[in-house]
Amino acid sequence: HLLGDKDISLRRAILSKLSLPARDWEPTMKQSFAFDNVGFEGTVDGLCPSPVTTSMIRILGMTCQSCVKSIEDMISGLKGVVSIKVSLEQGSATVQYVPSVISLRQVCHQIGDMGFEASVAEGKAASWPSRSLPTQEAVVKLRVEGMTCQSCVSSIEGKIRKLQGVVRVKVSLSHQEAIITYQPYLIQPKDLRDHVNDMGFEAAIKNKVTPLSLGPIDIGRLQSTNPKRPLAFANQNFSNSETSGQQGSHVVTLQLRIDGMHCNSCVLNIEGNIGQLPGVQNIQVSLENRTAQIQYDPSRTSPVSLQRAIEALPPGNFKVSLPDGAEGSETDPGSSNSHSPGSLQRNQVQGTWNTTELAVAGMTCASCVQSIEGVISQREGVQQVSVSLAEGTGTVLHDPSVISSEELRAAIEDMGFEASVISAGNPSTNPAGNLSASNSMVQTTGGTHVSVHEVAPHAGGAPQNHDPSHSPKSLQSPRTVAPQKCFLQIKGMTCASCVSNIERNLQKEAGVLSVLVALMAGKAEVKYNPEVIQPLQIAQLVTDQGFEATVMEDYAGSVGEIELIITGMTCASCVHNIESKLTRTNGITYASVALATSKALVKFDPEIIGPRDIIKIIEEIGFHASVAQRNPSAHHLDHKIEIKQWRKSFLSSLVFGIPVMGLMIYMLIPSNEPHESMVLDHNIIPGLSILNLIFFILCTFVQLLGGWYFYVQAYKSLRHRSANMDVLIVLATSIAYAYSLVILVVAVAEKAERSPVTFFDTPPMLFVFIALGRWLEHVAKSKTSEALAKLMSLQATEATVVTLGEDNLIIREEQVPMELVQRGDIIKVVPGGKFPVDGKVLEGNTMADESLITGEAMPVTKKPGSTVIAGSINAHGSVLIRATHVGNDTTLAQIVKLVEEAQMSKAPIQQLADRFSGYFVPFIIVISTLTLVVWIVIGFIDFGVVQKYFPSPYKNISQTEVVIRFAFQTSITVLCIACPCSLGLATPTAVMVGTGVAAQNGILIKGGKPLEMAHKIKTVMFDKTGTITHGIPRVMRFLLLVDMATLPLRKVLAVVGTAEASSEHPLGVAVTKYCKEELGTETLGYCTDFQAVPGCGIGCKVSNVEGILAHSERPPGERVGSLPAEKDAAPQTFSVLIGNREWLRRNGLTIPSDVSDAMTDHEMKGQTAILVAIDGVLCGMIAVADAVKQEAALAVHTLQSMGVDVVLITGDNRKTARAIATQVGIKKVFAEVLPSHKVAKVQELQNAGKKVAMVGDGVNDSPALAQADMGVAIGTGTDVAIEAADVVLIRNDLLDVVASIHLSKRTVRRIRVNLVLALIYNLVGVPIAAGVFMPIGVMLQPWMGSAAMAASSVSVVLSSLQLKCYKKPDAERYEARAHGRMKPLTASQVSVYIGMDDRRRDSPRATPWDQVSYISQVSLSSLSPDRPSRHSTAVDDGGDKWSLLLNDRDEEQYI
Repeated sequence: HLLGDKDISLRRAILSKLSLPARDWEPTMKQSFAFDNVGFEGTVDGLCPSPVTTSMIRILGMTCQSCVKSIEDMISGLKGVVSIKVSLEQGSATVQYVPSVISLRQVCHQIGDMGFEASVAEGKAASWPSRSLPTQEAVVKLRVEGMTCQSCVSSIEGKIRKLQGVVRVKVSLSHQEAIITYQPYLIQPKDLRDHVNDMGFEAAIKNKVTPLSLGPIDIGRLQSTNPKRPLAFANQNFSNSETSGQQGSHVVTLQLRIDGMHCNSCVLNIEGNIGQLPGVQNIQVSLENRTAQIQYDPSRTSPVSLQRAIEALPPGNFKVSLPDGAEGSETDPGSSNSHSPGSLQRNQVQGTWNTTELAVAGMTCASCVQSIEGVISQREGVQQVSVSLAEGTGTVLHDPSVISSEELRAAIEDMGFEASVISAGNPSTNPAGNLSASNSMVQTTGGTHVSVHEVAPHAGGAPQNHDPSHSPKSLQSPRTVAPQKCFLQIKGMTCASCVSNIERNLQKEAGVLSVLVALMAGKAEVKYNPEVIQPLQIAQLVTDQGFEATVMEDYAGSVGEIELIITGMTCASCVHNIESKLTRTNGITYASVALATSKALVKFDPEIIGPRDIIKIIEEIGFHASVAQRNPSAHHLDHKIEIKQWRKSFLSSLVFGIPVMGLMIYMLIPSNEPHESMVLDHNIIPGLSILNLIFFILCTFVQLLGGWYFYVQAYKSLRHRSANMDVLIVLATSIAYAYSLVILVVAVAEKAERSPVTFFDTPPMLFVFIALGRWLEHVAKSKTSEALAKLMSLQATEATVVTLGEDNLIIREEQVPMELVQRGDIIKVVPGGKFPVDGKVLEGNTMADESLITGEAMPVTKKPGSTVIAGSINAHGSVLIRATHVGNDTTLAQIVKLVEEAQMSKAPIQQLADRFSGYFVPFIIVISTLTLVVWIVIGFIDFGVVQKYFPSPYKNISQTEVVIRFAFQTSITVLCIACPCSLGLATPTAVMVGTGVAAQNGILIKGGKPLEMAHKIKTVMFDKTGTITHGIPRVMRFLLLVDMATLPLRKVLAVVGTAEASSEHPLGVAVTKYCKEELGTETLGYCTDFQAVPGCGIGCKVSNVEGILAHSERPPGERVGSLPAEKDAAPQTFSVLIGNREWLRRNGLTIPSDVSDAMTDHEMKGQTAILVAIDGVLCGMIAVADAVKQEAALAVHTLQSMGVDVVLITGDNRKTARAIATQVGIKKVFAEVLPSHKVAKVQELQNAGKKVAMVGDGVNDSPALAQADMGVAIGTGTDVAIEAADVVLIRNDLLDVVASIHLSKRTVRRIRVNLVLALIYNLVGVPIAAGVFMPIGVMLQPWMGSAAMAASSVSVVLSSLQLKCYKKPDAERYEARAHGRMKPLTASQVSVYIGMDDRRRDSPRATPWDQVSYISQVSLSSLSPDRPSRHSTAVDDGGDKWSLLLNDRDEEQYI
């Protein structure tokens, strides 16, 4: 409805002129122009015109644009009505009518008959003399940038409304545009735009619809050409004088199926308009059956023309299916009329005409269609235009010699839409025939009821000029097909801008209905029309955009699942009621209710239904339901059970083990005088001494209580056919215990004089030390799983869900728990609040802290259309967002999942002792078996040898028994000697000492595995922000651009510091801190009228800075004369602007090229340059950057000299990443990576067989820290990172990364020494025990076994304690080593990869890494001046690129 009434009426006339033969019309019929009845009827009335009155009618019951159209068409045809304009939004109609012919009440009755409620609105009437035609009005749409809140809207509306010639103005904050209705002879669009610009905003004309002006001669000519038939009333059957003459003619009844009708108004629209076509005698439309019964004369019209006529009716949504065989019966009623005025008219305009088909994206409603058609039809050389909103296409018939397809495309783009040429068709000499009726201009005009039928026959005449895929026949079928959904896996997305590119480009494609892309999950959910496009084609479209896309065949999408607690159920019937009600509900796929636990598990499709709806359904039946609380700490990685087990094992071993150790030491002391019998050696009964009894009792308890978990672990290990440390320990203790028990029982049975030497002391010793080690290790491990609890705590607990009414006004707000937020909810987020879910901004502008994903402290600008991330923090604007991903689909949930998966999949490090045991256990068993066999063989061959060394106390034992008993004794002794406890102690003692030493040096190492792993590290990946750099911006340079005499530096610093003190932006904080440090003061001046524009800068007024200057200007060196005396009399107020180029330009300042170049130089180094203007004079430039840590370059160099590869991996943009890498000497950089990419990169290196350490500090690093062989977190980083890592650097010093590797090497060396010490005793002891040296008289005395064990254990512990002497190398030593070798790299030596893609580099590289200089390319991107395309859609997504700094265009989003 952007066209003026005159315009519409003229269009109707022209159309009828083009396509209607005269014989169908009676000259006596009333004309249907907007200026009918105003005195042009040529009767006597014309001489004394009756006055025209304008009144307003309130209309209730309109639902769609079709209702509007049918009311306008119906009422404008009434006698006495001059014009009618219906507004769906306001629910009203403005009617101009002649009171002497028709009254307002009659008009209301007529609207009432159409099924609506109509009443006269009071106080709206005004009358004017009939000669004054309705004032000519036009509409212009302006794009307005820089609006931040509702007050901007009201100030623009207030100012523009006051201008002379402005009729109406409506400004939309969310769409950043203003629609203004104005009178072109009083004011022009350029003036309107200038007025908006003068207010400090940036306005551009998107499109204007200029109405046509008609002179009196044109009107006369039009009236004489082609009088029109009157509009019949709604359901009145067609029986005019015209048909009476043809009573005998043949009448056929046709039944059509019509899809797309919404309400009774659509029925009236079709009946009213089709009933007036020539040849139609009667029409009845049924909304319920979606059919139309039409009686028509086949000699005058055909089924196909009727089909096209209905499909062409506004709003263009009707789809008509013909019964079989109806198409063939079409006749060509127009063919005989070759010399009718219509065809003569056509012959005059004949020439070479081209049909061009364009794809138009960005249209939202019928008004867009009309504005495009209105503008393009007025271009010279354009004959006809037809735009289809449903298809997103436009077909233009034009003269290519006057206007080309490319010019048409440009013209549409100038109006703010996106257009591309699909086909520039063949030339045609029949302009009217080139467009099918359903696409003809008929759609957009009011006069649909006339022209359609006549165009139809010609449309059939030139089918070859029309793309068959867009013909009405092929378009009608997709409507009946249900849309389908497919899921794509997309690789290569690095930021929110990639997401919006994919979404925007896919939505342009025909057949794609909706697209939802999840960045972290790397998935896209696409709804499509299967008749138009297939998933593989969609995947190809994504691939064409430079990403890697595959269709996920068996992926069912995210099925929602919710567990509810239902109260109020009493019996099985309640359960049945709830289940049956839920399963009948659309969108619920599964429901199961348990009466015993009062719980229900419901699975549902989140697109159709949500948790709140489900709870509502249950409550409607009469029960109460709430979400079951999931216990976040109940997690499989929390090691609580293991910690409890090992603590119990350790304590019980300790309680019984201490006495055993005491007795052992007691035994060792007097052993050099073997003849004296000790007290404890006295036998209680023959063969059982007091000592052995005590040992037996204590050891039995230890074996059962302390050793239980070792047995469990050993059993598991053996089931998997591997022998680890547990197997060795269990073997040693069980054999020692069993052997001791057996020889004791035998001694008692044989009533031996002396109690035998037993090995009861072995198990307690081993169990105490090893259980302690295991317990400490699990305590350290459990800290890792707290990372998940910390991650979960980042999420908001509840969300404010709002209900919007008309004009996006909030009707009500409610606090909803997180679990109940549904997809599509509108959520309000206040400043300082967390975004509860992933979504898109609907309204409002703000900055968001997304360090959660990017690790960058710099806030990112959010405006309508931007995506927001769950868990990120809303800085300072209240916004409304629409939830796109909820529950387990949010970005935060994806990070939690990544951390979980990394911790689960991390290959366990096989500890040295375990590897050793793998070889040692089989070896010992083989040796002992060999001993057994050898002695049995020897015994039977030569019994004398055995008898000599093993005198049997009783002669009554058989020879065989003596041999077997001797063989068993030697083989068991071998086992006991060979499995010493020192092997079990070798690792835990070294690890305990090592972690203690590390903690003293500021390195927290969680358990032995990371400590043993560090020395194998071959690649270290550093995060950038907060790891290599400090993570907070600092001022790097302050450049004064004015003369010191006029404005001293100190004064500028004082003013700038005061201004920025009110800003919460990190750059502002950095500037204020710098100014305070330079001035040496904590107090600053006063700041008033502070205004911050996100993405641009700040403006304010500053006063009272003289006090600071006077206070700080005491030193004699300052130039006192720079402040003239009169300034002290009254405090000066400065007007300050600080921001980017765009902000200063918007405030009317020009930036000299040398300043711009200086800014570009800083930007090349990855710094942010901001400008300062005081009192309208550009007076300073400040370069701010996240500074590199002092020790970073040294740490990198030291690691490289140790043979370790160093890689930089960051979510920041490539330019900043490259700048930082050159400073610290890292040659390989991965920029713009997501948390999931970091994990994948670590896995990729691990798969290549490298051991990887990851050093990071942010939430976004936590999945990679968990995945890496050694995760190192910076102590000043986030809790989540610290919990996920294996090593924490308390002192935030990167040289500690080197130290941790160094210490690891020392510890591992110590463990190896311990193992060797433990083995030395074995190597000596085993052969003696096996009886190898018997011939030379050396035989194992019973005390030797115990002594060897004790000695090996003591030596291992002492060896481990030597680690206490470790000294961490200090920075000076590293510097001395690196002296003269450290050089910063040049840009060309650094290779930068984007995201996960190893191929895509930003410089064309013919030869390996470092040959092509990179500077040229980067400098091109950032040296180029601000381009005119600032308002293009590409920049709209720039706001979501994460960065401290992008190139000139994008940097404005951040400051």
